[in-house]
Amino acid sequence: MRIPFFSRYLVFVLIAILAVVGLILSLFNANWLWLAIPCIILTGLGIYDMKQVRHSIRRNYPIIGNLRFLLESIRPEIRQYFIENDTENLPFSRLQRSIVYQRAKQQIDKRPFGTIKDVYEKDYEWINHSMHPFHITDTDFRITVGGPQCKQPYSMSIFNISAMSFGALSANAVSALNRGALKGKFAHDTGEGGISKYHLQGGDLIWNIGSSYFGCRNEDGTFNDEKFAEKARHPNVKMIELKVSQGAKPGHGGILPGAKVTAEIAEARGIPIGIDCNSPSTHPEFDTPIGMLKFIQRMRDLSGGKPTGFKICVGHAWEFFAIAKAMLETGIYPDFIVVDGAEGGTGAAPVEFADHVGTPLREALRLVHNTLVGIGLRKYIKIGAAGKIISAFDIARTLSLGADWCNAGRGFMFAVGCIQAQVCHTDKCPTGVATQDPKRAKALDVDNKSERVYNYHRNTMRAVGELVGAAGLSHPNLLKAHHIARRISPTEIRLLSAIYPEFQENDLLNGIYHSRLFEVAWPVARADSFDPNEQMEELMVKLNAVYRPYTATTIPIVPEEKNASST
Repeated sequence: MRIPFFSRYLVFVLIAILAVVGLILSLFNANWLWLAIPCIILTGLGIYDMKQVRHSIRRNYPIIGNLRFLLESIRPEIRQYFIENDTENLPFSRLQRSIVYQRAKQQIDKRPFGTIKDVYEKDYEWINHSMHPFHITDTDFRITVGGPQCKQPYSMSIFNISAMSFGALSANAVSALNRGALKGKFAHDTGEGGISKYHLQGGDLIWNIGSSYFGCRNEDGTFNDEKFAEKARHPNVKMIELKVSQGAKPGHGGILPGAKVTAEIAEARGIPIGIDCNSPSTHPEFDTPIGMLKFIQRMRDLSGGKPTGFKICVGHAWEFFAIAKAMLETGIYPDFIVVDGAEGGTGAAPVEFADHVGTPLREALRLVHNTLVGIGLRKYIKIGAAGKIISAFDIARTLSLGADWCNAGRGFMFAVGCIQAQVCHTDKCPTGVATQDPKRAKALDVDNKSERVYNYHRNTMRAVGELVGAAGLSHPNLLKAHHIARRISPTEIRLLSAIYPEFQENDLLNGIYHSRLFEVAWPVARADSFDPNEQMEELMVKLNAVYRPYTATTIPIVPEEKNASST
């Protein structure tokens, strides 16, 4: 006969019996304490399990129920080291991580016996090579950022460190990144957490200004012109980037708990020590596209004419079109736009935002590029791009879709030692990269890791040079969408130029739209407001009425209706 009590409590009862037996036997021979003491401890744990109310499984299965939580706690490590395959992207595959580690450590990054990718699998991509390859000797690929309204143009690398704040990263990690940028002569984006002393190791900086205006704020959170001008004119600051939204959590603000506001973080951000600090989801200094451009012009003037632009994760298409129309109306042009794809990462983001908010990089980048071409301003405005960029092929593909340069955050984190433990939000980073625990951060040697940052950048640029040369080109800025091919199905291949068509200069001004998205959203955009000039209900009806089945020439901004009319 099965007794339910013993089926659930059998382990607990057996250990309790062993504890008693061991204790009795230890009266005759002290060696039995090696059995008694562990069993007594486990018996105490079992009694606690039965009395606690937080976990039902521990109440029903005292002692042994704890194994469930132990195994769950090490599941990510078990999966990463023993279960996942080399090409599984969660969020970066072992292949992607390995190529960073190998290049950062100056190890061989070649592969024997051919590719392990299925070249006939849907979405497989490649670059078409030339029978007349170009031999490139200088792989220090650079572009000049700075439009007609900029007084101090900046010659920057086509591969740079994406925005990551001190506070999200440790002091040692920030120092290593900046020293690596100094040696490799590429740029380091500060992230919105302000310019800390660890950013000032000699490397070029892109100062990221978020909605809290850290480092240039008044006590009430508004923008302070004098504080901004003082820091913006620092010789290490080469460009100013207004962060409108980021790919990891677009449209979302945040709060920095007072417990995390240390003296160093408070100094960098210009906030009181130990006090909660809110980051609003919108900027207090403007609420219209025209206001945003005037604020950009204001910062450019205060910085002494340094390149000034903005970073955005594309959402409603008409909102970006409104910014474009504001450029035409005001004559104020940003020097650059950084397009952050929805696949971008952060130390912590709400799951729904990380998984389901924002436009992915490729579609967003093509939208921004084609819009600027269509209004005749692309020649004045450079475009940066960020979103899971790791390898030379990632860079080549992104440049082919319209970017002038690429940023990488997590790639450079791997270079300084990140192992993708995915505990950035717990302050328990095992490698000292994403933590403010000084003991953990101390494990990250700045000199060693800065050399790895430099190596990763240098070797990746060499690989870019080999790819570009193989395509018969002399510089990455010559890459176009027709150089990259994608497998649509086992029997169908398309060039990216067919999937993402290229606009011609002034097409939008001439009423040539190329896709339903532009046809519907461009006319309703207005320079004086982020809202469309039609009632939202009317706009949705129009979008649903004309929306064709999805192709990559459009960006779906409303759910597609099955069998919808495409009149």
